[in-house]
Amino acid sequence: MSMSAFFRALRASYQSEIDDLTFDSEGRDVLRKRLLEKRSQIGFLSQMLETSPEMVAVVFHGGFHFELPSVMEQLLTLESDEFPDWSSLSDAVQLTPWAKDIARTFLKEPQGEWFMTVAAVLEYLYQRPSPHQHDSDHPHDGTHQDEHSSHAQGRHLDHGHDFDADDERHQRQDHDHDEASADWLEGQGFDRKD
Repeated sequence: MSMSAFFRALRASYQSEIDDLTFDSEGRDVLRKRLLEKRSQIGFLSQMLETSPEMVAVVFHGGFHFELPSVMEQLLTLESDEFPDWSSLSDAVQLTPWAKDIARTFLKEPQGEWFMTVAAVLEYLYQRPSPHQHDSDHPHDGTHQDEHSSHAQGRHLDHGHDFDADDERHQRQDHDHDEASADWLEGQGFDRKD
């Protein structure tokens, strides 16, 4: 799926903004501390919603859960004047409790709903794996992947699950998920894809 010129332009800036916040001059990871500082400057940042949304959007880094990725994929094809209402995205995008508090402040602004959509899509793009990368291309830190693998293997061995049955169940869930996304998109006026 293609990306709009609007999000192509902002994607690298958002990535750079996160990178700039991540390490101090001595190479220490200070992202958490710097994000907390930024989040304490909401009043000032709200003045930059339209002019530099990518610089403000970083305050939501780690605050979104994307329930319907296909909706996010559709959003990233839209130009800045084509966004649906933020409230219509509630099934596709969930906010953590701390992010909800920050969102309330921004949503009071005239361009608040527009900005929240921009912030969600930029964070989605940041978290989204490149379609050209495969798991084998990434070195794993060992913990998450190994836990997941051993959990899956343990589940298979302990409970006697049939991997074919699990795969079939996951395919059904993916299909249901895709159908829900397609229904949502159609309800927003987008053409349904076959």
